[in-house]
Amino acid sequence: MFENATTFSGCSVSDLTLARDFYEGKLGCSVEDDSMGLQLRLPGGQSHFLYQKDDHQPAAYTTLNFVVNDIDQVIDELVASGVSMERYDTLPATQDERGVLRGKAAGMGPDIAWFQDPFGNIIAVLEA
Repeated sequence: MFENATTFSGCSVSDLTLARDFYEGKLGCSVEDDSMGLQLRLPGGQSHFLYQKDDHQPAAYTTLNFVVNDIDQVIDELVASGVSMERYDTLPATQDERGVLRGKAAGMGPDIAWFQDPFGNIIAVLEA
């Protein structure tokens, strides 16, 4: 059914200008104006669509995942650009002082940490 389809993910924001500033300026994503919103051009050919919604409510789940080679280096760069890492009390293991759940050492999957965009959408950075 979908073998020849292309895919993309998306989420809402309340301000496209602020979204561009964050995703392009702080995260270094390639951002293109679309007639209906913004297209983030991501590594590997994927895209993530941001559309303006005046009554935006952030998702209660991770909307975008970045798989990286060195999570600690990426966290250093995020923090240097003003991004704060999130902490959660409901995870199956504790997060370290950097906000990373060290899943590899615990035999529970990847090392992963979370942060939010200015609209409360949750984004993850993980090292598999």
